[in-house]
Amino acid sequence: MALHHPEPPLLIILLLLIALVAPSSATSAALVGINYGRVGDNLPPSETVPRLLASIGVGRVRLYDADPAVLRAFANTGVELVVGMPDRCLPPVAADPAEALAWARAHVQAFVPAVKIVAITVGNEVLTGANASSLAHCLVPAMENLHGALASLGLDRDVAVTSAHSLAVLATPSYPPSGAVFRPDLLPSVRPLLAFHARTGSPIFVNAYPYFAYASDPSGVALEYALLDQGSAAFTDPATGLRYANLLHAQVDAVHHAIAAATSPSSKGGGVEVRVSETGWPSAGDANETGATPENAARYNGNLMRLVAAQKGTPLVPGTPLRAYVFALFNENQKEGPSSERNYGLFKPDGTPAYQLVGVSMHQGSNSNSNSTSTSTDGIGGGGGDGEASTTGPDGESGIFSISAASTVRSI
Repeated sequence: MALHHPEPPLLIILLLLIALVAPSSATSAALVGINYGRVGDNLPPSETVPRLLASIGVGRVRLYDADPAVLRAFANTGVELVVGMPDRCLPPVAADPAEALAWARAHVQAFVPAVKIVAITVGNEVLTGANASSLAHCLVPAMENLHGALASLGLDRDVAVTSAHSLAVLATPSYPPSGAVFRPDLLPSVRPLLAFHARTGSPIFVNAYPYFAYASDPSGVALEYALLDQGSAAFTDPATGLRYANLLHAQVDAVHHAIAAATSPSSKGGGVEVRVSETGWPSAGDANETGATPENAARYNGNLMRLVAAQKGTPLVPGTPLRAYVFALFNENQKEGPSSERNYGLFKPDGTPAYQLVGVSMHQGSNSNSNSTSTSTDGIGGGGGDGEASTTGPDGESGIFSISAASTVRSI
């Protein structure tokens, strides 16, 4: 189905979905991206997706594979892509550097620079997934070989090699964050993984869902705390004295603490940046899926965007702005599992919003009707203008409608 340019009232809603509050600066970079999953039989053609993204100023997208047709759809749009190496590719790539080179040539070199690929996630939740027993030992060798392949092609400074993990890698929950450690059985894989990230300077990604913590213990986890509501009851980590006002910050800092506990100066695994590869809230679910409502999804994602757009870090790492990819762009009707799995999208398959976000106050800015985003001097801009056009909302906050990368070697 073709996606038509919305009329002004709907456009305002679309803008609110991705509206980002950020300081106006020539090098400012909006830090929210979107996961574009395609597990559905009623989704719009991939060639129409960049136009939808451009209409709301989204400039960063995470894919779960490197499908050539999808990559071609993003050519010359300026959208920054994190592409995925599927789990099935890990064994051959880990075993043979030639396989890694062939994959890099076919899925990266063949498309750059027209397609702005900034990172590759090697597998997804490999250490804790259904095939962990057969794939875990392949993860780091595959990453090493892929990084070597990119280096041989002269692309290693532009394309990062990274990995994405479930919070199930932790042996303890995120309360208190200071007590978090990695599962002992995973340490033989985690330690070399962290050493790779530290050596190459790539961040580690985590799939962090406060919704799961709330749904599993609604009487023990306050809804407002899980929804990232401003003014929700905070708690103080007794070991560090750090105050946590929302569950997402606690989850991310739990990973930071686990990294510190698993590494030492000699292991060179410390100092790895943690970014959120997936986070979101379902707008519908089965009868027993507590909290899966449009209202809660609107609150969570609205709060998330405002939180990330503040460009502040977590209590433990305040100097490193939190970066996150919202899950997901569309509701995907063929995802397995409970009903909630098919209702994480910000949009319905026809391109209309699944719900309207609340708590994000923005003025409408200029938007492009074109099929591609624009390029600016400070990076790659979304379709909403020059990559740094901002407005001021009624509450005095500045707003940015295009997600642009700061002028660095790579920005993911």
